[in-house]
Amino acid sequence: MIGNRKLWACLVVLLLAALFVACSRPAVTEPAPTQPPQETPAAPESPESPESIDTVWGIDTASLVDDGLYACVRDSFGEPAFVGRYLETKEGVSYGIAPEEVKLLHGQGIKILPIYNHFTDATAYDRGVAEAEQAIEMAGELGIPEGVAIFADVEPTYPVDAEFIRGWTETMLDSPYVPGMYAVFVEASESKALSSYLAFAWQHQALASQLAVWTSDVDVGVTTKANAPTAYEPEAEAVTTVDIWQYGIDAETCNIDTNLMRSDFLKYLW
Repeated sequence: MIGNRKLWACLVVLLLAALFVACSRPAVTEPAPTQPPQETPAAPESPESPESIDTVWGIDTASLVDDGLYACVRDSFGEPAFVGRYLETKEGVSYGIAPEEVKLLHGQGIKILPIYNHFTDATAYDRGVAEAEQAIEMAGELGIPEGVAIFADVEPTYPVDAEFIRGWTETMLDSPYVPGMYAVFVEASESKALSSYLAFAWQHQALASQLAVWTSDVDVGVTTKANAPTAYEPEAEAVTTVDIWQYGIDAETCNIDTNLMRSDFLKYLW
């Protein structure tokens, strides 16, 4: 009996010890799930409002700018900051710029916007290359310095595609000059210029960022310099940066078209 009592006493001691250890062990809790760091989203860039874009007023014309035409523009419309002129004469369409014009305009502190219009088909990569090469040669012969933008004139009736734009842009970028393109970049126009440009920009974003855009969007109509639009809002500005906006065409007085240009683009003119 004594031996059994000792055995039971030992078992009781062991059981009490086990309970003590279990009760003194800290409770185990599941670790809280790791939360990904919460980043504060960047504030979206505020687009420039049409009223905040600094612009200068100018004209383009297919006529020779002599003393008479200059006086007509100055007295009837105002002093232009720039004049768009063609590199060489295109029979029945436009007069090419003459050395006397360059002297007259530069003497008045007016910049020249060079335009190339010796084509009627703006499709295919090889054609874009060939037209750019001819424009580069003409610009060099006129003594236009490097860094000036040369604008291909894509009229509303011309067929146009993204590959022509690519050929023109790449070739001009390999030259001393800056690529530019004039067209009716308006969705409702008969021209395919806007859709072709957007296809080009989608496929070649880096190239598109280096092509200057001059859009003809003439809902406003011809005005004097004093009455030019105060808001810079050509339609194409919604999808790309428009460097020049031709907002009025075929003025009965002086035979000019009227334009607004971003002020910071003046450095690319001659």
